[in-house]
Amino acid sequence: MVLTCRSCGKKNRVDAANLAKSVRCGACQTALTPIAEPINADAALFDEIREHATLPVLVDFWAEWCGPCRRAAPEVHRTAETMAGRALVVKVDTEAHPDIATRYQVQSIPNFVVLSGGRVVFQQPGLVDATTMTRWLESAAEAGSAAPRA
Repeated sequence: MVLTCRSCGKKNRVDAANLAKSVRCGACQTALTPIAEPINADAALFDEIREHATLPVLVDFWAEWCGPCRRAAPEVHRTAETMAGRALVVKVDTEAHPDIATRYQVQSIPNFVVLSGGRVVFQQPGLVDATTMTRWLESAAEAGSAAPRA
C-alpha cells in the first residue's frame, strides 16, 4: 500500500505485512506507522491487507448516501486512533466496490467485519460505538496471539 508522509508529502510503498512494524518515510524519516486513521480501500488494497496484515482488521462497509454510516464514521475514526499499532481499520465503499461487499454477504450497512489472519472472526450490521469496535479488535488480537498464524 502507499502511505503519504504527513510531514513531507512523499509517497512511500509499505507492504501490508509491515504495517505492524515501525516504518519511516524514505525521504524525511518521519514515522509513517502506526496508522491512526481509517484506510479507504479498493479491491487490490483490501486483498493485500486481508492476505498479509499481521494485525486484526476492522472493515467498515459503508456508502455515502447512508445516514447511519455517516453517524458511524466518527466512531470508526476514533477506533482507528485508539487501536493504532494494535489493529488496522479499513473502509470499503459498497457503491464503489460492491464485489467486496458481496464476498462478505453484506446486505445492510453499516456492516462491520473483523478479520484476523485473513479470516472473518466477527461480523455485525448496524450502528455501534467505538468502545464496542475496540472490544471486537482486542478480542481478535487475544485470540490471534493464542493461535499460530497459518
